[in-house]
Amino acid sequence: MKDQPLRLPSRYRGLRELQRQFKEYQEHAFPERPARFFSLELCGEAGEIANLEKKDWKGVKIVPADLAEEAADTAIALLNYANAREIDLAVEVERKMSKIENLRLEQIKRKD
Repeated sequence: MKDQPLRLPSRYRGLRELQRQFKEYQEHAFPERPARFFSLELCGEAGEIANLEKKDWKGVKIVPADLAEEAADTAIALLNYANAREIDLAVEVERKMSKIENLRLEQIKRKD
């Protein structure tokens, strides 16, 4: 796989539409909350994933569906946070992925 050329995702419209729909839903279904609320919620949900992973690492049997549910909770909290801060995730993810790819290519050049 490393020998094949990599291509960054080229379309982020789906993420933009998903974020727009979450904003619409949030505004209609729940009271307005500040960004810090969603920031704390995001940390809490990510912490729940971390706790499950820690249990798995220690050899405790975990239910894969629990990981999936917490991952979904984390994604929802991130979308709500981004909306509260008026962050266009599609733009920012695309920008960040480009930056990561450029750094990766620079590292390859240095090795050669």
